[in-house]
Amino acid sequence: MKQEASISFKYNEFSSSEELENGDDELVAAARKAALSAYAPYSGFRVGAAARLESGMVVCGTNVENAAFPSGICAERSAVSNAVSNHRDDKIIAIAVAALTSSGETEEPVTPCGNCRQVLIEEESRNDNKVRVVLAGRSKILVVNSVSDLLPLHFNKSNLKLILP
Repeated sequence: MKQEASISFKYNEFSSSEELENGDDELVAAARKAALSAYAPYSGFRVGAAARLESGMVVCGTNVENAAFPSGICAERSAVSNAVSNHRDDKIIAIAVAALTSSGETEEPVTPCGNCRQVLIEEESRNDNKVRVVLAGRSKILVVNSVSDLLPLHFNKSNLKLILP
């Protein structure tokens, strides 16, 4: 029998970082600063990500492009790699993302690509905690309560049980 279903989620929208809660304004500032360090000679699209760890520490990452596309890395995955490599037992509880072009910060918030969403959902699963996502643009900032909201019906370790004993 055919059944129709839908998926929806709620997020909060703010007009400036001064309105943010939970120290997310500091996270946005760190992501914006990180974007300045991005290596993006081909696209000119510089992205910064800042992840807040459970201890309160903030670690950053940037996109790093490569002439041998797609050998580069996105800012979000760079930040997660930084956190896991240097602070393995300190869970990521929030991540902010900001992007710059030659004319400054993007007007609209930029969302993580599919690969980054999958890496972030793995962090939620691995640490059994939600990761809040803060997406900053010049005109507005979006706050999503969990990466799983951005990637519903995601691939996860339970899918592997279908093929592995």
